[in-house]
Amino acid sequence: MIEIQSFSAAETERLGEEIAAYLKSGTVIAFTGDLATGKTTMIRGICQGLGVGQPIESPTYTLINEYCGRLPVYHLDCYRENRLAEWLELGINDYFYSHGVTLVEWADNIAPLIPDTALRIRLEHVLNPMDSRLILIEGAAPIEKQLATVVR
Repeated sequence: MIEIQSFSAAETERLGEEIAAYLKSGTVIAFTGDLATGKTTMIRGICQGLGVGQPIESPTYTLINEYCGRLPVYHLDCYRENRLAEWLELGINDYFYSHGVTLVEWADNIAPLIPDTALRIRLEHVLNPMDSRLILIEGAAPIEKQLATVVR
């Protein structure tokens, strides 16, 4: 497991950009953490690193945003819709097993559907210093090993 402390939204976004350099077709990243821990901020950085040239917003109400970059990017938000059957009907497996990168916010709400090969990123609030985040990255062994050499 990789542990990183981020002291600002800009740092979290830059980390996302660094992670993007290692993403390949078919990568799934499962994001977890409380409200306002920086999930969307990190996803914004990943999208920038993948060359997405449009604004990135959490698809809380639309459930899925699709972006074009170096690879197709599928941004899912499972906060409001956590019924597994609904996600299966929406074709979530088509995203997971596509040629793009799938970024899932609130992945813990659909944990049984997340592929075992997913990279898992958990963001947590840290009280001191104020407004910092602890970012825990694990899983997807090849990517985790590559990231460990860059972000430590």
